[in-house]
Amino acid sequence: MLKRRHWQTKASAIFLIGLMAQSTLLGNVARAAESVPLADFFRPPVLSGPVMSPSGQYVAATMTGGPHGRQRLVILNLKELAKSIVIAEFNDADIKSVRWVNDDRLVFTVTDMQSPYGDQLGEGLFAVDREGKHPERRLIKRRQSLVTEAASIVDRELSVYHRFRSVMRDGSNNVIVERAELDVRRELADVTLLRLDTVSGRTQVLTQGGPTYVTHWALDLQGVPRAAESVRDGKSRLYWRTSADAPWIVVREYDIFADDYGVPNPIVVGANDMLYFSARIGRDADTSSLMRLDLSKSGVEAQALVALKGYDFQGNLVFTPTGDLMGVHYLSDARGTYWFDPVLKRIQDKVDRLLPDTNNVIDCGECQNPATVLVTASSDQQPSTFYLYDSKAGTLVVLSRSRPWIKAQTMATREMLRFSARDGLGIPVHVTRPVGRVGPAPMVVMVHGGPFVRGGEWRWYAESQFLASRGYVVVEPEYRGSTGFGFKLFRAGWKQWGLAMQDDIADATLWAIKQGYADPKRVCIAGASYGGYATLMGLIRYPDLYRCGINWVGVTDIDLMYSINWSDMSEMWKQYGMPKLVGDREKDAKQLADTSPLKLAHRLSQPLLMAYGGEDRRVPLEHGTRLRDALSPRNSNLEWVVYADEGHGWMLPANKVDFWGRVERFLDRNLKIVP
Repeated sequence: MLKRRHWQTKASAIFLIGLMAQSTLLGNVARAAESVPLADFFRPPVLSGPVMSPSGQYVAATMTGGPHGRQRLVILNLKELAKSIVIAEFNDADIKSVRWVNDDRLVFTVTDMQSPYGDQLGEGLFAVDREGKHPERRLIKRRQSLVTEAASIVDRELSVYHRFRSVMRDGSNNVIVERAELDVRRELADVTLLRLDTVSGRTQVLTQGGPTYVTHWALDLQGVPRAAESVRDGKSRLYWRTSADAPWIVVREYDIFADDYGVPNPIVVGANDMLYFSARIGRDADTSSLMRLDLSKSGVEAQALVALKGYDFQGNLVFTPTGDLMGVHYLSDARGTYWFDPVLKRIQDKVDRLLPDTNNVIDCGECQNPATVLVTASSDQQPSTFYLYDSKAGTLVVLSRSRPWIKAQTMATREMLRFSARDGLGIPVHVTRPVGRVGPAPMVVMVHGGPFVRGGEWRWYAESQFLASRGYVVVEPEYRGSTGFGFKLFRAGWKQWGLAMQDDIADATLWAIKQGYADPKRVCIAGASYGGYATLMGLIRYPDLYRCGINWVGVTDIDLMYSINWSDMSEMWKQYGMPKLVGDREKDAKQLADTSPLKLAHRLSQPLLMAYGGEDRRVPLEHGTRLRDALSPRNSNLEWVVYADEGHGWMLPANKVDFWGRVERFLDRNLKIVP
């Protein structure tokens, strides 16, 4: 059970304001990046996730502190900062994310940043009053009870199969939650939406009578489901209804893994029955755009609102309380915002002129002629810094720095460039170079996991900055198969594990050497999950290019992904996704064997660091132990570590520090000194 600590409001306020002042003063102190201790890169932020209340009078955020060093929920009173208070905290958990239900009520989730994956209980959901006068109400359990409690009739706490989805912002205390409906294999079969009263705990089902096998719903601003995506047997069906009481209509059916895959993703329904969704429109379109369609009219064409050359639309929309679109936050090479509202556009322009070297995301609650705006400013060198902007005076005041011990002027620069692979395909690549480095440096080629995801963007990354602070240039390619850069790049990666995908990573390495970034004799390849697989295949296929490799939680045999039945990969992915995107276990058996690090272990002789989690269900430990056993007799430079209670990556800060300390020593031995 979560244990709450009670703090006196006055003491909490003194601590909070003192910390903000300290954060501001610390920003004037500089030190060389190489002197930054390893642990400082992986420390939790002082303040994170601030959000403005609907009225724009308060900011809620999580702040690290107290006797147990936990993340606590604080409310900053923007009119009188001295009245800022800590309203929720626990001895055995950290408050993770916070949302305003209305100006007097908030909901939040929790995690445990001081425990490994195997000891995690889930996020749950809690509600609390802004003034913190009443105890938190538990709305969703953190773990499933095996015993039915007699008090459950009174205590309406929902099971762990529920999760928070969104707030209502209709003046009520209600939020929307999702309930996962599982099939006989305990896999997700359907998602049910419920309206949840955060005061009484009562729920109302919103999706009764709607389509089945739905994985994604789009609601209007009154909380009524209006569009849905249904997924079953490798097929996707798009539904919508023209009004809240109209019947559901099947608009189109798609083969999820077909060559022309482009299933529209419904986002939300705004004012005047306008459906907002992202999609590739037209067979010649390479990237997806933000589209708008009038559901109240038949036969009308969808209108493109935001189209980014070279990038698929990823972002979220900002509406007025009445459902008019005010602006769109999007991701290209970096985060940006396009404001349709002229007042917010002027505020954004003024903030950007005051902070020209950072990405500046503004938050003003319901944004009706905002007097005070919350600004989150960040860059490749600067972790998030939070400001308050006075829209009348045109002035900025530092509220807090998320990581005051990180000095932007000592951090490495990061940029996204593009190069042509050997077949001419354009490949985006992120490059982080050590501060003050002139000429080639030892290089770490970092391969992102997934693989069918986007790897990175222009912002501060602890891992890349840590390696750069130790003198390494870090190159991170968005190889074919990566998403977010158009369908052509994504499609080119199908069935190319260990083949053209691997060639892209090698081409990125050779490109960086040609640019003069890297010393060709001192290159190491590294990555987690699929990135761990690519690390192993890079060492096998390009032994003269890479001196060493670092693989954590990496796939070692594609066939094991099919056969291990305690993995968390769904049967639908194994049946429909993997044969199409990775390789058919029977038809492509020879290709899968020829691209299996486990079956090619005799060709891997370079120094290798491998790390796995004992509780990993995405890439179970057997992937690592089988390859370890195959390599041990012939590779004397193999280093092996298992974090017994961790999963697919490291949660416990001590394990992060231990692992990256091993990485630092491993690279020092193999790249700093060349025989």
